[in-house]
Amino acid sequence: MTADIPEAVEAYEASGPPFASPGRRLRWNKVPEVTAYFWVIKVLCTTVGETAADLLNEKLGLGLTGVSLLMSVLLVAVLVAQFRTRAYRPGIYWLAVALISVVGTLISDNLTDNLGVPLETSTVAFAVALVVVFVAWYRSERTLSIHHVDTTRRESFYWLAVLFTFALGTAAGDLVAERMDLGYWISAGLFALAIAAVAVAHFALGLDAVWSFWIAYILTRPLGASIGDYLSQPTADGGLGLGTVITSVLFLAVILGLVVFLTVTRRDVSEPEQLTPQRD
Repeated sequence: MTADIPEAVEAYEASGPPFASPGRRLRWNKVPEVTAYFWVIKVLCTTVGETAADLLNEKLGLGLTGVSLLMSVLLVAVLVAQFRTRAYRPGIYWLAVALISVVGTLISDNLTDNLGVPLETSTVAFAVALVVVFVAWYRSERTLSIHHVDTTRRESFYWLAVLFTFALGTAAGDLVAERMDLGYWISAGLFALAIAAVAVAHFALGLDAVWSFWIAYILTRPLGASIGDYLSQPTADGGLGLGTVITSVLFLAVILGLVVFLTVTRRDVSEPEQLTPQRD
């Protein structure tokens, strides 16, 4: 049955309109199953988001605002492609995550560097914005589960939440690493321990799976950023001095390899469900 899924998806995509109605459930979930591959690629994407944002800002000469506009346009184009698909496609999905990682980083950097907003303020603001998204999502759908992101409305809430998790993670990570002067490596270890604590709370203490996922999702952003800064920043600043180019290319190559692997093996694809109508 699994071998027939790609052909069935292609036939289904070809038969319907480019966008689903907000209240009509699709046969397939639009996001991957949460596996070890998911978390590895997520951390790699957050690392790329940090290093690529620095690289583009330094090399393109467009300034922080110009780079932000360029990457936002690319993100919108990829999200349009993502919304037009009728099932999870690893290449499109993870490209969207990588671009959101860059854009989320640039949003936080613009607030701090261009507008002078304190990191404490931006961290609180992004946290409030994320809570508002979750509340609106739950009131509309009665769930925050990523196992049923199968309508346009649910997918819209999902990507909006993802954007704010990256922006929040960037601001919180910079606050810990820079304002508290802990250094990149210690910061990475601190966030890794926090993620481990969430895992223990979930598996041993019964913390709700949905909240466990989203808390861990937020924490992987500063974890990946700290790793990226540690690898790319000069040794005088506490890094390894690999530079943003080498670090970005290295991590992008690993992401590409994993995405190709998942595209071929479909290890992170959930089984299809029957198509059912759903009220708005």
